[in-house]
Amino acid sequence: MTFIPAALIRKKRDGGRHDQKEVQFLIREFTQNRIPDYQMAAWLMAVCWRGLSMEETVWLTQEMRDSGVVLDLSRFPSPVDKHSTGGIGDKTSLIIAPLVAAAGVPVPMMAGRALAFTGGTLDKLESIPGFQVQLSTERFIKQLETVGTAIIGQSEEICPADRKLYALRDVTGTVESIPLICGSILSKKLAEGISALVLDVKFGSGAFMKTLPEAEALARSLKEVGEGFGKKIAVFLTRMDEPLGRFVGNVLEVRECLDILKGHKSSAPGKDYSDTLELSLELSAHMIHLGGKSQNLEEARLLARDLVNNGSALRKFEELCQAQNGRLPESFPVAKKVHTITAKRDGYFRFTDLERVGNACIHLGAGRRLKGDPIDHAAGIEVYCQNGAPVKTGDRLMDIHYNLDHGLNLALNEIENSYVIEHQPSAAAPLIAKVIT
Repeated sequence: MTFIPAALIRKKRDGGRHDQKEVQFLIREFTQNRIPDYQMAAWLMAVCWRGLSMEETVWLTQEMRDSGVVLDLSRFPSPVDKHSTGGIGDKTSLIIAPLVAAAGVPVPMMAGRALAFTGGTLDKLESIPGFQVQLSTERFIKQLETVGTAIIGQSEEICPADRKLYALRDVTGTVESIPLICGSILSKKLAEGISALVLDVKFGSGAFMKTLPEAEALARSLKEVGEGFGKKIAVFLTRMDEPLGRFVGNVLEVRECLDILKGHKSSAPGKDYSDTLELSLELSAHMIHLGGKSQNLEEARLLARDLVNNGSALRKFEELCQAQNGRLPESFPVAKKVHTITAKRDGYFRFTDLERVGNACIHLGAGRRLKGDPIDHAAGIEVYCQNGAPVKTGDRLMDIHYNLDHGLNLALNEIENSYVIEHQPSAAAPLIAKVIT
């Protein structure tokens, strides 16, 4: 059946509900380039304003999944994946995939690129010289057999509809929609052939969901849709009111992950890597348990920490890189220039608008303004203070790593408006606010 795209846009704009055939038409025609970007962007904006029902969200997810190959991983025992909704400095996938694979759980991971003000796992991996994120289906499955994990991007074969929609949402202000986020995340994960999924839904000024209630609504929607497809789902609700770890930016974040896997701690004063490590361990433990490699979560937590401490997770990361043509250098390239931001008065440091730090990274070239923009992998920000930390006038707050001058002033403006120095320290809150299993 043929529909008129403009009529479907108006229907959703005016609060109407699509039937399954209308959703099928929109996704299939867009995937086949028979609906142009400008019409799909209009429909996406209508969805952002009007939403989708649970039925519409299920149909959307199913159509996106079925737009390409759906992998059959039945030969593997309980493959498990992890996904984060994205945040500033969120780099845990680079630790989790090799760690969980080292525990004997297959981890087929389809990751994304930078989206709006948040970084992307694929961009981080591509800062490793030679790392190849586009693998054929045959090579992807073979690597799961030999290495136990593979991290790839959307391809023409797997979820091409999501690949196209993802890139369009990134540059049209249509990211923050629960149904669209559900469809994007779950279509990829369902296409991987996984049996279970651990989700990290972030909330706060550096996340797409700004409040805990918004994040919980997304978490429960993801869980309901995922379980409707027969998958085991665990969802974490985690705070994103300050960067995760010390570094924001592609090469910088890879270096942090390697330091963690090597058992190193940050040698410089200020913010360390402990939050990155602890969140990675907790997410990994749930994956290990869902993958059937522990009797309970406490046993899984002990195993996850042991795999980091004894070097098994690092060796698996090196194996993953080698399998995908990556060459871990002795030292990664660094940006040519560094601009230091210092405290202008005594007090207690606190980020008030972390999204601005992500926007600053875009101005520096570490993220994208437009679909297809190149990435400056060396650009980024080093953070020296965590929320509530005491500072004195002249103390170093952040270092901006950059190569090109033209974005520096814009980045500085964003960063200067991202934090305050208060007279009293803000109350500390746990990184993990809630777990829904």
